[in-house]
Amino acid sequence: MMPYDDARGERPRLLVVANRLPVSAKRTGENSWSLEMSPGGLVSGLLGVTSQFDTTWVGWPGVDVYNEVEKNALTKSLAQMKCIPVFLNGVFDQYYNGYCNGILWPILHHMGLPQEDQHDTNQTFETQYDAYKKANRMFLDVIIQNYEEGDTVWCHDYHLMFLPQYLKEHNNKIKVGWFLHSPFPSSEVYKTLPSRSELLRAVLTADLLGFHTYDFVRHFLSTCTRILGVEGTHEGVVYQGRVTRVAVFPIGIDPDRFIRTCKLPEVTQQMTELKERFAGKKVILGVDRLDMIKGIPQKYLAFEKFLEENPYWRDKVVLVQIAVPTRNDVPEYRKLKSQVHGLVGRINGRFGSVSSLPIHHLDCSVDFNYLCALYAIADVMLVTSLRDGMNLVSYEFVACQEAKKGVLVLSEFAGAGQSLGVGALLVNPWDVTEVSSAIKEALNMPAEERETRHKFNFQYVYTHSAKKWGSDFMSELNGIIAESEMQIRNIPHGLPQKDVIQRYSQSNNRLIILGFCGTLTEQKNSRSKEMDLKLNPELKGTLKALCNDPKTTVVVLSRSDKNILDKNFGGYNIWLAAENGMFEKHTTGEWVKNMPQNMNLDWVDSVKNVFKYFTDRTPRSFVKSSETSLVWNYEYADVEFGRAQARDLLQYLWAGPISNASVDVVRGNHSVEVHAIGETKGAAIGRILGEIVYRKSMTTPIDFVFCSGYFLEKDEDIYTFFESKILSSKLSHETRSKSSSCNNSRKKKKISMNVLDLKKENYFSAAIGQARTKARYVIDSSLDVVDLLHKLAVADTTMTDSFSDSELYEPRNENGNANSKRWTNSVRRRKMEIGDTGQIGM
Repeated sequence: MMPYDDARGERPRLLVVANRLPVSAKRTGENSWSLEMSPGGLVSGLLGVTSQFDTTWVGWPGVDVYNEVEKNALTKSLAQMKCIPVFLNGVFDQYYNGYCNGILWPILHHMGLPQEDQHDTNQTFETQYDAYKKANRMFLDVIIQNYEEGDTVWCHDYHLMFLPQYLKEHNNKIKVGWFLHSPFPSSEVYKTLPSRSELLRAVLTADLLGFHTYDFVRHFLSTCTRILGVEGTHEGVVYQGRVTRVAVFPIGIDPDRFIRTCKLPEVTQQMTELKERFAGKKVILGVDRLDMIKGIPQKYLAFEKFLEENPYWRDKVVLVQIAVPTRNDVPEYRKLKSQVHGLVGRINGRFGSVSSLPIHHLDCSVDFNYLCALYAIADVMLVTSLRDGMNLVSYEFVACQEAKKGVLVLSEFAGAGQSLGVGALLVNPWDVTEVSSAIKEALNMPAEERETRHKFNFQYVYTHSAKKWGSDFMSELNGIIAESEMQIRNIPHGLPQKDVIQRYSQSNNRLIILGFCGTLTEQKNSRSKEMDLKLNPELKGTLKALCNDPKTTVVVLSRSDKNILDKNFGGYNIWLAAENGMFEKHTTGEWVKNMPQNMNLDWVDSVKNVFKYFTDRTPRSFVKSSETSLVWNYEYADVEFGRAQARDLLQYLWAGPISNASVDVVRGNHSVEVHAIGETKGAAIGRILGEIVYRKSMTTPIDFVFCSGYFLEKDEDIYTFFESKILSSKLSHETRSKSSSCNNSRKKKKISMNVLDLKKENYFSAAIGQARTKARYVIDSSLDVVDLLHKLAVADTTMTDSFSDSELYEPRNENGNANSKRWTNSVRRRKMEIGDTGQIGM
């Protein structure tokens, strides 16, 4: 956990943001309120962090207040309880009852998307979605008003899925965690949600995402993969260069509270009365909200089957069901209530008598002490949830069973099933026969087995308390922040645009080396393909001006093939290097092979056959070939199937076609590439530069170099090529290499050292969006390359001082500076990422 702030002598602040404050507010008079803190739940969960953090709650107070005077009075009263209200007047109904409970809740609980009422134009999916976003903005406004630098914000549940994004947009330095208290469904269910992508992207901006169980994490990662096309790893989700940690934090209860309560004189008296009331009978207990997901009808059907098949138990067992009413104004809930009452009447009518009823059904809540007494005297706890985030009722039962050591029959669809499965009897609540059999097994279970099972469960409940849950989450979040801060110190500086422009304008012979895909291309959409890559339209005039400058040489060095480069740069006075420099040309000339001597390409045909085999068996995959490389791409195929096929493909390759070949294999996010060894940009640049010097008869020394791209990690050797410590040894031995047709007609020539007069301060290498890089500097995105090239194009005709600092350093961010730019946020997130991706360095 984070220690006290020794410098200030204060605890760091934690803002706990939830839909509802843990306070019951009642108006007691004009501008006066009575407040009572609600026990349990999140309050218990934060017992583990309150000693380390100065904790403040932010949420809806549970009442609508429209008068400003009353709002101020309630706000002051809540402040005494460390609570800050968010007044949701005007949006609450469509936000909470509409989008949260009417759309998100059914989806998250595997119930599917409800049918939209076509006749109600005032409440549509769209209006409810807008209200949801507006409510999240209202939470943001309150947080901003109360936020202090260094605060941590912990957002809770599906009501606030947009809040992490809004917080990060406001201030990316805010530490944000988000925890989902409900289940997360499979991707097949979640993808029916109309706003599915926006909600996923929003929560992925948080630093840490927490779920109750591994199954929920697995569903979330799979959903992100299938809908956003991102990769889920053991670290979390990699999205747009950012790694969001995703982890399991099973919530618990405060077991000591239940143990203490069971020992109170009042509770022991209630326990005695209940034992007398049910003397000679085994007690099966159910405690649930009257909700569709709790499986109460399934519970009664299983109990009915048990009584049918076991006449011996008919007058020796009783099922006590506490059914806490919820949302009585919703037609579906009223229908459920009628169904449950009908089952109770039928079963009691079939198997009951004047003096004995098999089911005692209570449509009400009970006070905490009486609930603990019921837990303590029960022989069996029956939980038949159809889908539950955790179901802490099962934990509460275990905590109160120190004396009786009753049996827990638990649905495998409750989150607690993964925690208490060792000591419980797990059942499928939809299978009434299985549940009936489990009831019989529980009632007949020997005392020794009951004690063993209870021991396992009690140990887990006691050690995995709510206090531990809160401590574990905050420890993980603080660990991520500390790790991120440590990593950011090692990230290269942002590119100093002002220095680049000044050095460029003062130089006499400039060399600009640029990648193509991800550097000069227009922004891609999800349907664009590699073969559709096009030059960013904003660059056409700028690039032409740079290429026509007699003091500037522009080189595009790309993995793309010759046709793509010809198509995009045919009208420019520019030097092109295709297939990582294996072919080069000036646009006024013809393509010339620039390969190393003795390059072996005998492997190409056999690799093509393997790629064709997998293309035929992987729908929507395709092969892209060039003279020195082959790429099998599955970015448009089903993501998980494509990855499985890629693993098999690699095994095929290593088993035969490339087992003894001189090739490199690059596994991208959605591709597998095979190319000849030595085919890197750093290996090619010397040959290309020699050709340029020879063709241009260059005599004026090159005294400025700018090199930038979105390159594979192995291609970043181009950045180190021009470093002064290796420049001399590289260039003095570099030779110009021609195609086999030209090798006999011309002699090889060395690059003359007098054409290179490159000082360290005149060399700028900048990686786009990469944290782990060999480049000196980092640029946020290709848009910043566009901005810089615009400025270089007018550097000779416009005084540098005419640019403001904000223009030179951060064109799209007024708060930026040379070493603290938007790229910092991007590259901090990319620190965990693998450099080789299918779309990099084309």
